[in-house]
Amino acid sequence: MKRLLLLPLAALGGCTHLFFQPSRGVFSDPAAGGLKYEVLKFPSLDGTELTALFFPPPAEPRGTVVYLHGNAQNMTAHFPYAAWLAAEGYNVLAPDYRGYGASGGRASLDGLVLDSRAALAHALKLPGARPDRVVVFGQSLGGALAVAALAESGFTPAALVVEGSFYSYREVAAYTLRRHWLTWPLSWLAPLLVSGRHSPADLVGKLGCPKLFIHSEGDRKVPFSQGRKLYEAAPGPTEFSTAPGDHIEAFGRYRAEYAPRLLDHLRRQLPD
Repeated sequence: MKRLLLLPLAALGGCTHLFFQPSRGVFSDPAAGGLKYEVLKFPSLDGTELTALFFPPPAEPRGTVVYLHGNAQNMTAHFPYAAWLAAEGYNVLAPDYRGYGASGGRASLDGLVLDSRAALAHALKLPGARPDRVVVFGQSLGGALAVAALAESGFTPAALVVEGSFYSYREVAAYTLRRHWLTWPLSWLAPLLVSGRHSPADLVGKLGCPKLFIHSEGDRKVPFSQGRKLYEAAPGPTEFSTAPGDHIEAFGRYRAEYAPRLLDHLRRQLPD
């Protein structure tokens, strides 16, 4: 029993198990779904080689979307959430963080923030990209990384879209631990052992761009209360949309309903 208790404590102390669950495997090929794409390589801010999928639009881009995915698997599993925006006229850059997919290095919070900032910079090198027509779209962990990357780089996009993300690493770690009987007794340790660096709680107030927050009331991974708390801490202009289903399903299972809403939001932020 003592050894069983030490295992979740060690995971909490490093926070890697809670927040980063990368995979090197290939889950699907965009070409199998008829999507045109390119594989890009570029360095992170510390030189770590990163890999990204780039989905070009069929004509001159209306804007450029930087898509930051969640904590598990890699981009070959997550790209369908954002790649559809290419057919709507947007450049879509979908990077893998260090330790994920074909990117080098090992996952860490500091490293993933550097990688997200590097992706913002690289997006401006895409064909037709303009600094005033960049949209950042982050899901789950990617939403928290988007907030940190923007606040710490000083870059102001045309819009930020966040789905299923959280206000605090410490608070969502405590929630995750409380969900399981084995780790429930350790949930009170989360504020002591999980880093508060790069927390959306400290950084979202620095973002002046238009922001759209999306969260499901039925989310079983990141509680709805965390999404609302993040939204309420953000300065205007902001919007909040309640999605159906479970975690980050608005542009998966419910895309037919939610894609038009997002496109309307982007048109308002990026008028012709």
